[in-house]
Amino acid sequence: MTRRFDISTRLAATPADVWADCTSVQGVARELSPWFRMTFPRGIEDLTPPNVELGKHLFRSWMLLFGVVPVDFDDVTFVEVEPGRRFVERSTMASQRVWLHERIVEPCDGGTLITDRLEWEGRLPGAELLFAAVVPQLFAWRHRQLKRNFGEA
Repeated sequence: MTRRFDISTRLAATPADVWADCTSVQGVARELSPWFRMTFPRGIEDLTPPNVELGKHLFRSWMLLFGVVPVDFDDVTFVEVEPGRRFVERSTMASQRVWLHERIVEPCDGGTLITDRLEWEGRLPGAELLFAAVVPQLFAWRHRQLKRNFGEA
């Protein structure tokens, strides 16, 4: 069964600044901290071309609870990137047969509207139910972190 969750936030920053931050390794770390940390290969500073080859498995990222306890992994694959505006990650995880994360960054009055659209399908019975409890909380946290960093429009 496929589950879905969407969240949008208006930020008091330019789309270019928001895009640069949310596609950087540091920006991802800031959004997830202190609950999770994703691992990245050495030398990757951001998730934009030329570091991203569409449709190709890029790397395995471990999801570390509190930055230390491995709880899942994400075999990161981007299928669409519109630099400065949008990306679509379609990956598999240890717990999820499908993990789809679309992030859209677009101008709005007073700044930028950032939207995350997520879909997932569990590998094991109950896996998508666990994600149904965790994903909305985690992405609400990520959007609060974005508001702390950029301010709310």
